[in-house]
Amino acid sequence: MTDKTPWSLRTLGGPSPFELAMMLLSLLSVVIVLVMTFGRLEGETYRLLFFIDTTICLIFMANFFIGLFRARDKTYYLRHHWIDFIASIPAIEALRIARVFQILRVIRLIRMSRSLLLPLIKQRKQTTLASLLVAMVTILTFASIIILLVESGTEGANIQTAEQAIWWALVTISTVGYGDYYPVSTAGHIVGGIVIVSGVSFFGVISGYMASVFVAPDETERQERQDAHKAEIKSELEIALSRMEESQRQMEQNQAQMLAKIAELKQALEDKKH
Repeated sequence: MTDKTPWSLRTLGGPSPFELAMMLLSLLSVVIVLVMTFGRLEGETYRLLFFIDTTICLIFMANFFIGLFRARDKTYYLRHHWIDFIASIPAIEALRIARVFQILRVIRLIRMSRSLLLPLIKQRKQTTLASLLVAMVTILTFASIIILLVESGTEGANIQTAEQAIWWALVTISTVGYGDYYPVSTAGHIVGGIVIVSGVSFFGVISGYMASVFVAPDETERQERQDAHKAEIKSELEIALSRMEESQRQMEQNQAQMLAKIAELKQALEDKKH
C-alpha cells in the first residue's frame, strides 16, 4: 500500500505479507484494548497490557512512515491511509478502535483477491520477515501476560511487575537466561519451557533467513541475471543475423560481377565473329 495502484490491479496479486502482518497485529491490539477497557485487571496486568499495546503502536507508526516514504504519490497515500496514523497513536483508547477499519480493509482485499497463498509464495522473504515480526510480538505478549498472572500470586515469586514480566519473556525467548528473574511455580516452569522451545525455533528461523539472504540471490538479482542473459542471447542472434545478411549481400555482389563478366565475354565473342 505504498503506491497509487487501483483496486482492480492490486486484487490480482492479493495482499502483501506485511499487510497481512499488520492486520494480525491490529486484531491482537484490538483484543488487548477491549480487555483493558472492559476487563477487571490488577494494576500490574493493566500496565503490562499498556506497554504491549504501546509497542504495537510504535510498529504501526513505523510501518506508516515507511509506507509514506516509499509512496510515489504522498498526497494520495495520506488521503487513503490517514486512518492508519490515527490508529497508531498510543495511550488514547478511543483512537485505537480505528484499527478495526484497517482489519476490515485487508479482509476486503483478501475476499476480492483470487489467491491468498500466491503472493505469499512469490514474496518469500517478505513473508518470512512478516511472520517473524508477528511471531515475536505474539510470543512476548502471551508469555509476559501468562507468567505475570501465574507468578503474581505465588509465594517467593520474583516476577511481580509488568517490567519484570516483559524482561523475563524477552530474556527467555532469546535463550540468554540471565537468571535475575525466573518462575518458581510449576505452571511458571511449564510456561518457561514453552517459551524456550519457541525461542529456539524462532531464532533458528532467523538464522536460516539470514543465511538465505547472504547466500541465495534474491528475486530481483535472479531477474536481473535472467534479463542480462536474455539480452546477451539477443545480441548474439543479432550479430549472427547481421553476418548472414552481410554474407548474402557479398554473394549477391559476387554473382552480379560474375554475370557482368560473362556478359562481357559473350559480347567479345560476338564482336570477333562479326
